[in-house]
Amino acid sequence: MSKNIPEAQVGTTALKVTEFGLGTAHIGYQTVENAVNVVHTALDNGVKFLDTAPLYKTEKYLGVALEGIPRESYVVATKIGRLPDGKGGFTFNYSRDEVLQSLENSLKTLKLDYVDILHIHDADNHFQIALDEAFPTLAELRSQGVIKAVGAGMNQWQMLADFARNADFDCFLMAGRYTLIEQTSLEALKLFQEKQMSIFAGGVFNSGILATGATQNAKYQYGTAPEDIKEKVKKIEAIATRYGVPLNAAAIQFVRAHPAVTSLVLGAETPEQVLENVEAWGVEIPAAFWQDIRAQGLIEESAPTP
Repeated sequence: MSKNIPEAQVGTTALKVTEFGLGTAHIGYQTVENAVNVVHTALDNGVKFLDTAPLYKTEKYLGVALEGIPRESYVVATKIGRLPDGKGGFTFNYSRDEVLQSLENSLKTLKLDYVDILHIHDADNHFQIALDEAFPTLAELRSQGVIKAVGAGMNQWQMLADFARNADFDCFLMAGRYTLIEQTSLEALKLFQEKQMSIFAGGVFNSGILATGATQNAKYQYGTAPEDIKEKVKKIEAIATRYGVPLNAAAIQFVRAHPAVTSLVLGAETPEQVLENVEAWGVEIPAAFWQDIRAQGLIEESAPTP
């Protein structure tokens, strides 16, 4: 199990992140003790990039977990725009005042003086205000040195591409749109590369099926996996079994191989899941495995492999 996870530059900024980050969306439903253990297990195993958001309700746990740890030894990304409403739901607000208030609230909850990366969160139906108000506010914070990088986080690539064409972003958190079973974002990834905008790839297991395999209750896109997706995963599993390759390792290393991808943001609910991901990161996968995957048409022809 390697603790030497390499670092990579974020866009054209001076900021570097580990090529493996911890997504904290799932620890918001845990006890404080478990959440802190997840974060500490990640840090102890070389994962120094931590992704959170007000919506996840995990900033408070990071605030506890990071107490006493040297600030320069980790990178934190949080988000603005999609916020809990205090009644179990959420609201969307991308106005300048709300962005500044949201950041202030996040810093207080995280118990930090600054966050490194600030993302516009899930602006799917709010493109214009996100571009006209939220982005200029974040760009101003960047120019003042309050934050180091400006990003946007979404479960789609189309609007991220529109953001890339219209404003000077440093990075994007793109969840579930570039995985071992879905490569719809290849053209967008090319655009991000050309513009030197980093991609943090989330959702590399497509909500679970690429970690669990095509089980009866396998999850895909936050719901039950449809039969065609299960069939595709079964074919990948058959090749993986032949070569003795763990499915989760194939899922992680496939996404990691794309040159546009700066870091993988991998969620974990338990310390054990963090360790499983770290182990999968370092598994040796034979070139013949990838050749067979490609030969059977299970990935797009232009998708790079390790």
